[in-house]
Amino acid sequence: MSSFSVPLKSTGIWCVVLFAVLAWAEETSMYGEILSPNYPQAYPNNVQKTWNITVPDGFGIRLYFTHLDMELSADCEYDSVKVMSGSIVEGVLCGQKSSKNRNSPIVKEYQVPYNSLQVIFESDFSNEERFTGFAAYYVAVDVNECTDFIDPPCSHFCNNFIGGYFCSCPPEYFLYDDMKNCGVNCSGNMFTDLTGEITSPNYPNLYPENSRCDYRISLEKGFQVVVTIKREDFDVEAGDSEGDCPDSLVFTAGGQQFGPYCGNGFPGQQMIESRDNVLDIVFQTDQTGEKKGWRLRYYGDPMPCPKEFTANSVQDPVKAKYVYKDTVKITCLEGFEVVEGRVTSTFFYSTCQNNGQWSKSNLQCQPVDCGSPEPIKNGKVNDEENTLFGDVIQYTCNKPYYNMKNEGTGEYRCAANGTWLNQELGTELPECVAVCGVPRLEFAGTQRIFGGVLADIGSFPWQVFFQNPRAGGALIDEHWVLTAAHVVEGNDQPIMYMGTSAVHFSALQGAQMLVADGVFIHPGWEPLGELKSRKNFDNDIALVRLKDPVKLGPNVSPICLPGRSPEYDPHFGTLGMISGWGRTERPIKVASLRGTRLPVVPLEKCRSVKNEDSRVDTSTLTFTDNMICAGGQKGSDSCEGDSGGAFAIQDPTEKNSKFYVAGLVSWGPKCGTYGIYTKVKNYISWIEKTMQENRISDED
Repeated sequence: MSSFSVPLKSTGIWCVVLFAVLAWAEETSMYGEILSPNYPQAYPNNVQKTWNITVPDGFGIRLYFTHLDMELSADCEYDSVKVMSGSIVEGVLCGQKSSKNRNSPIVKEYQVPYNSLQVIFESDFSNEERFTGFAAYYVAVDVNECTDFIDPPCSHFCNNFIGGYFCSCPPEYFLYDDMKNCGVNCSGNMFTDLTGEITSPNYPNLYPENSRCDYRISLEKGFQVVVTIKREDFDVEAGDSEGDCPDSLVFTAGGQQFGPYCGNGFPGQQMIESRDNVLDIVFQTDQTGEKKGWRLRYYGDPMPCPKEFTANSVQDPVKAKYVYKDTVKITCLEGFEVVEGRVTSTFFYSTCQNNGQWSKSNLQCQPVDCGSPEPIKNGKVNDEENTLFGDVIQYTCNKPYYNMKNEGTGEYRCAANGTWLNQELGTELPECVAVCGVPRLEFAGTQRIFGGVLADIGSFPWQVFFQNPRAGGALIDEHWVLTAAHVVEGNDQPIMYMGTSAVHFSALQGAQMLVADGVFIHPGWEPLGELKSRKNFDNDIALVRLKDPVKLGPNVSPICLPGRSPEYDPHFGTLGMISGWGRTERPIKVASLRGTRLPVVPLEKCRSVKNEDSRVDTSTLTFTDNMICAGGQKGSDSCEGDSGGAFAIQDPTEKNSKFYVAGLVSWGPKCGTYGIYTKVKNYISWIEKTMQENRISDED
């Protein structure tokens, strides 16, 4: 095929549209001719043509050019004819050449030992002169495979014939299936006895060259193959450098290789432990260098198992070596355990198996896990993620409103039995109790509550406001309010508030409302019945249980209960604080919290007061040791609406000036004089018992 161009005229410029036609020709014969396009006429422009030359197998190719007339350029960049052997460029031709030998017209010749060549002709888009191209011829030539190649095709004898060759072997050798290599028949030997001896072919005479001998020792499972070779029983051709073995002996077992070995005298360990019941032996020789070879002995040794067991454990029995069928007891150290599925134990048994592995090698003695520590009410725990044997966690309470009931009991350690243990409490969890008797603000007022000074609720955070009837109470626990019995008599659902100084409607909306869940009046309290006026206020004390715990804060916290020791019996002259929203000396529009300080006085002071309106005759009232009399401080006193409020005294045993509820506002003969307060110390046993028997559990 040929290519052509069409000149086009456009705006005064001649453009050439090129059509390159690729032509392929393939010749398969003993000889042939290759001519450039249009030869002997001028070859066309923009042509690329390829000739694939193939001669029969066993022959090479002689290619020669008798005519060459092409455009000359540097590196034959413009027009060229290229000769290729696969990816190898045999030559690139261009220009004009002629033979100087009258007897031979050949201008260029190529000869290759391969049976295929490519000739590629290319011309560019223009030629300034007329070139006629080239003429070439090829012929198949015989190749002497036995001598023309660097690497001989036969391991022993090579026999050449026209178009091919064949290999042959010396006596006692055979030709492998590849028809090129010779060897001796020394493979396929199997040894199954527990002991035995193996030698190289012809040992101690010279072993054959160019051979591969395969041997296998296969013993009963549970026994490893052990090989011994004496130094004097080994003589194998060695290379020029260390590790270079032209002839070699190699052992393979269980994916592990020993060798290759060569040289005069066995270079490795005289004893090879295969750690497997199957050992493969390969003896490989090259075409040169023959020695006397080798002799080895083998025996079956019970398969050993490693002496290393799981960490943090002890073994029984202890042996210098453990072998097939040995059984040991693995006992974990204290604080460690082994987990199998969902079952935990402190020990397990493991048996040495026939593969040299322990039957339970996957089991590990791992630290006992105590699990996530249980949460505590009004507190938290640090380092919850560290839960293994020996780890330490720390419980803390939500300060400043809660403290640990027993100081220093917040630290727990993960014990060997998988429980969290405290040095003092054992497995019992610490308890966070509300901080009591610590007001946010110090109360400095000394005027009377009856017509007295305004007070901030932060000075009396334990103060509870009873709405109807208006009265007071003292918070002593998150779930309990202490008040006077006559305040809740006949009212088992009192409405209460905390956290506010003023008790008008808008102020109460922002206060904390307390919902009663039970009222417990002291059994010694005498009901009023049909009497119009009360004569006996003995045992004027009651407890109100709250449905939900009070949310503590800067304006809401409990007051402490008195202790049982004599220090909690108020002495005459001891000042106590009272507060409330009761009646004042002058009527006011908005009831705000007021407070004052009052001294404790003898009970006779209260008995001696005469009521000016004669409604109360003190001579007919009951006075007992369950009462405290306080007042007479320039007219300061509690009054109507203050009942049930706390008479707070600083704790005599505390250095941090906590307050405890020494008394509860009970009654008084006349506002502004003296008042009677229920002596709370006398009721500690009843208070504790009532709270314990009627407490609300955390699950409720």
